[in-house]
Amino acid sequence: MTPRSRTTADERAAEAGRKRWRRAVVKVGTQLISGTTDTLDDRLLGDLARQVAELRKRGVEVLLVTSGAVAAGRAALGARGIQLERRDVAYRQVLASVGQSRLMGVYQRHFEEHGLTVSQALLSRGDLESRLRYLNIRNTLERLLALGVVPVVNENDVVAVEELEDEVFGDNDRLSAMVANTVDAEVLVLLGEVEGLFSNDPNLDRTATLVREVDRIDEAVEKIAGPPMGGRSRGGMASKVQAARIATAFGATVVIASGREQDVLLRLYDGESVGTKFPASSTARESRKRWILTGVSSSRGGVAVDSGAVRALVERGHSLLPAGITDVEGGFGRGDIISIKGPDGRVLGWGLANYGSDDVGLLKGKRSEGRLTIVANDYGPEVVHRNNLALA
Repeated sequence: MTPRSRTTADERAAEAGRKRWRRAVVKVGTQLISGTTDTLDDRLLGDLARQVAELRKRGVEVLLVTSGAVAAGRAALGARGIQLERRDVAYRQVLASVGQSRLMGVYQRHFEEHGLTVSQALLSRGDLESRLRYLNIRNTLERLLALGVVPVVNENDVVAVEELEDEVFGDNDRLSAMVANTVDAEVLVLLGEVEGLFSNDPNLDRTATLVREVDRIDEAVEKIAGPPMGGRSRGGMASKVQAARIATAFGATVVIASGREQDVLLRLYDGESVGTKFPASSTARESRKRWILTGVSSSRGGVAVDSGAVRALVERGHSLLPAGITDVEGGFGRGDIISIKGPDGRVLGWGLANYGSDDVGLLKGKRSEGRLTIVANDYGPEVVHRNNLALA
């Protein structure tokens, strides 16, 4: 094989990698944004905005998950912030409350330079574990992305810290994994100060080497990741590996890399090997189906559909629209898991209801376009969106 043919093969591989980047979640950590100081790294955040803007030009939808609110709050309070070094939950909440708007102001300024609008989304673990709130968050983020907005997500430290350390996400690493699942992102990039996962602690072992790819996260991988960090950062390599475990199970490829690498996001998009890669261990559709099926036992109702809807769901992979619904069974609320039955009474599958049973009863058999004159609240044209559907 000639060098030219190898280059062509590499280009094909890189092109295949680019096609998978329809949507990406990028997480930036506390140490990267502010290090050991109370000053946000303005140059780094500006460069991050530039790279995200370039990805948008290439057709990639990007969500940011960011740390830094506590550091920004400590800087804003000055000497008073230094007094809040205690680990009490209330003090951390104070710093986050002061710093959130300042952090968002920095992001807004940098993204506006590239003609992009940002939005803020403050989330807690309960928001993504509740099916109704999950559905609301998913729909909001989907619509923001459709409008070309860059959502900037952060853990809602002001209200989400339940005083138990394991009840918070952990330096936003696990939050980023759950967000990647919520929006069906193909890739999650965890940016920090280190290049990736090393075979041993490079600060203690000069022979430690960068692990380029991890096919399976086992005890050996967790051991070399080490214990969670303390101090101002709640993350560390252990937290990132746990985030990778979550995200890969949900169908996303994860990369741990240094945010100080030149054009790190663009190079990853181009197929270059940067940092440590964790390939997805399942498809997003498989993981979504498993997640939905966990709620089948608590299903309180469902709908029956006509033969046209059966073909649309089973053969074409479409969403369930009200026009194809012939009957409503039981009483259910928005966000509940409902069964979907064909004309013969057999269950075709289950899904998250966009509307409650009362509204579905009003909408059944009617075209989606007229829903605004029928129901008080509009949650979209689908009764069950195809991304929230698990066929039997």
